[in-house]
Amino acid sequence: MTISDETTLPTDEELTVQEVNISGPALKAGAFHLGKTCEYENNEFILCRHELKDPRKCINEGKSVTSCTLNFFRQIKRSCAYEFTQYANCLDKSSSEQKFNLCRKTQAVFDKCVKDNLGIDRPPYDYFNQVHVHTTARAKPPKEGPAVYPDATPALPEDVEKPPAKYGSRYLFLW
Repeated sequence: MTISDETTLPTDEELTVQEVNISGPALKAGAFHLGKTCEYENNEFILCRHELKDPRKCINEGKSVTSCTLNFFRQIKRSCAYEFTQYANCLDKSSSEQKFNLCRKTQAVFDKCVKDNLGIDRPPYDYFNQVHVHTTARAKPPKEGPAVYPDATPALPEDVEKPPAKYGSRYLFLW
């Protein structure tokens, strides 16, 4: 993306938010519940990025995703810190690929704690592969028409007679 003098960049104050300071295994341990809890905010952010095609216009949606993630991990820390830590440590130390199948016992304990204390069920494994319709309060952006150039070459008229092909039909090779 090229930047010109007319390009406005967000200020540092607009971009500064509290970061989610968490390790990879811990993020992976809470990923299923986090994805389900913050599904609306994440879908809103992705929809904004896809529709507007300009990340500068989606800063507030990105902040809400970060805020939702921070609130989720704060709730986990208040309610299920021990179970979460055990599950994250199991994922971290059981294999170099952090496989889930080696930590099913600690996962079950963590899932039960989250269900009992926060009321959040672990979604089934195919949940994020299923089609979900996202309804948004944002207005749909206007569709862009084709680019019109004032000095464009005029199109050829459609009623012009076309000579037959010099070497026969091109459709011969589609068989």
